[in-house]
Amino acid sequence: MRPKIKKVSIILFLLSSLLIFSTLAQVSLTGAGATFPYPLYSRWFYEYEQETKIKINYQAIGSGAGIQQIKAGTVDFGASDSPLTGEEQKQSGLIMIPTVAGSIVMIYNLPGVGKGLKLSREIIADIYLGKIKRWTDPKITILNKDIKIPDLPITVVRRSDGSGTTHIFTAFLSAVSSEWKEKVGAGTSVNWPIGIGGKGNAGVAGTVQNTPGAIGYVELAYAEQNNIPYAQIRNKLGNFVFPNKETVQSALSLYQVPNDFYVFTVDAPGRNSYPIVGYTFLLIRKEQKDLEKAKALISFIKWAYAKGDKYAEELLYVPLPEKVKNLALRRLKEITYMGKPVE
Repeated sequence: MRPKIKKVSIILFLLSSLLIFSTLAQVSLTGAGATFPYPLYSRWFYEYEQETKIKINYQAIGSGAGIQQIKAGTVDFGASDSPLTGEEQKQSGLIMIPTVAGSIVMIYNLPGVGKGLKLSREIIADIYLGKIKRWTDPKITILNKDIKIPDLPITVVRRSDGSGTTHIFTAFLSAVSSEWKEKVGAGTSVNWPIGIGGKGNAGVAGTVQNTPGAIGYVELAYAEQNNIPYAQIRNKLGNFVFPNKETVQSALSLYQVPNDFYVFTVDAPGRNSYPIVGYTFLLIRKEQKDLEKAKALISFIKWAYAKGDKYAEELLYVPLPEKVKNLALRRLKEITYMGKPVE
């Protein structure tokens, strides 16, 4: 009898293991939102699926649409570079979890001019206000005496969709220009004084690439991947800086991150700080309807914090400071299923 019992036990164990694996493999997540982190999210989701068999489907449709979809409950998570205030999160039943930081660069299409054109904060604001109209404006040429800048009209390119990248960029413009702050302000969508629209970071990058004399703003990875020149910007203390891990970290270090993560990190007052920097976030329902999906979401975020930094750096994003990760991990404990903590 004992051999039979042992054989039955082994069969039952194998069947239960198969059932557990099958359940895990059937879990999939859907998300939508920001284009800013899309190059990194694509890599993260692929690597995570290879390890866990959990597939994450993501639509890079812009932060504004991502916020709308998670509020409507049509996706498992939203993604946004435009932070929600603590009150907005509470009213919507959401929590906001940062994933990574990055920089927004000013890309341009000037025949014969490579990477490193010098632009001041004030020049960028005046271009987007429509006050500086040609590339040979003295305010630009005096900063770039060693560069032969073609005499072309400036074509301003901006986002046509609701965009967290736009929110970070317009927050920067509002910080450096009182005129911009008063006339236009900051947000995912604004009443632009000038310019032509492109959908997503990719749309802006493509429009600039195809338009001599154009200038636009995109996340750094889009500039590097498409080999588009971008500017060094004079920061608040008067130093010209490129975006990189050190200059972004310098900016982030000067801002206190609150428990609700509502923070803008633009125009930092550091000697080596790049001025257009921001976090990007996942938006998650506090009360989950599907326990397995809730566990998968939490598992992914923990995986990204533990194993995702190397991919972030490869793609020119900047990993979160450890203190921010720890704060976010504590917030994950607020996620519930049927009123009880998922963890």
